Amino acid sequence: MADQGPEGHDKPETGWPAALPPGIPATAPSPGLTDTFSRVVRNLRISITDRCNLRCVYCMPEFPDWMAQEGILSYEEIHRLTSIFVRLGVEKIRITGGEPTVRRDLPTLVRLLSALPGLRRIGLTTNGILLSELAPRLREAGLQRINISLDSLDRERFREMTRRDSLHQVLRGIDAAIEVKFSPIKLNCVVMRGVNEDEVVPFVEFGRARGLEVRFIEFMPLDADDVWERRKVVSKAEILAAVAAVHPFEVDSDEDPSAPADRYRFLDGGGAFGVIGSVSEPFCSLCDRVRMTADGKLRTCLFALHETDLKTPLRDGASDEEIAQHIVHAVRRKQRGHAIDQAEFTKPERTMHRIGG
Repeated sequence: MADQGPEGHDKPETGWPAALPPGIPATAPSPGLTDTFSRVVRNLRISITDRCNLRCVYCMPEFPDWMAQEGILSYEEIHRLTSIFVRLGVEKIRITGGEPTVRRDLPTLVRLLSALPGLRRIGLTTNGILLSELAPRLREAGLQRINISLDSLDRERFREMTRRDSLHQVLRGIDAAIEVKFSPIKLNCVVMRGVNEDEVVPFVEFGRARGLEVRFIEFMPLDADDVWERRKVVSKAEILAAVAAVHPFEVDSDEDPSAPADRYRFLDGGGAFGVIGSVSEPFCSLCDRVRMTADGKLRTCLFALHETDLKTPLRDGASDEEIAQHIVHAVRRKQRGHAIDQAEFTKPERTMHRIGG
């Protein structure tokens, strides 16, 4: 099995609880990980690499400083840590990057994770470039759901936003995902003012024609080049107004309230779309997600300024119970919200490609 993986790692934190709290056994299913705001963690995003075959302007620099390969968790390490999360109550996982399909033998990891008892759902977020060849193997390995990132349907604009001329490969990847019947297939589109806000309706039409669900995402301050400005954010309200002018819709009242996107159904039965209003309408109070970076750091928020090192205790021989204590303690410290629109907001040092979407 091909692995990546350590760079230098952080000193382990001190002050961990001597034992897991009642109701959170590390060797049997638990009622869930709960933070101090009564939010229950059920969803884990797992970044498996910081590397990518695109250079999206809102995500990463043109010439990244890649993590050292020996610092990246092996598939066996990811499997073990994920199994601990699942025993602590996590029910859904999503594999992310960087671009996860650039890591070799990805179907092997999917097969390992999909076999975990108690795991209800496994998904993948990808830019789709390598999906045309990988889709059948990923489906056979147990992958159920897929999100494909695509921010423009125009070749030249795609090249400007990603710094690569690869739109044709992404479109082939979408066709492959449809062919192997991933369900659902969602398209993630980051909307930026002055860049691609005129493509909201074309994306809706593209999704409706192919049975795909488009999810529009507000531009967030996680870019490497510091180009983010509040005025460049196309708000959820603006996106909804653009869609409503062409296709009437209604709120999907059956959608999971902890889902990051607000979901809407077209009144003519032509499918659905979603909007993630992280900036204008944050959903922090209902968040049920935590993230594990490719180098084994647990982040309880996309915009977290603090990380908990899981790789060091793992490689130092800690038991599952000891690692579970680290996870429980980190979740207890999960912040109330990200405060993007507030004066005290501080941008994380890691950019999106090193966190995982």
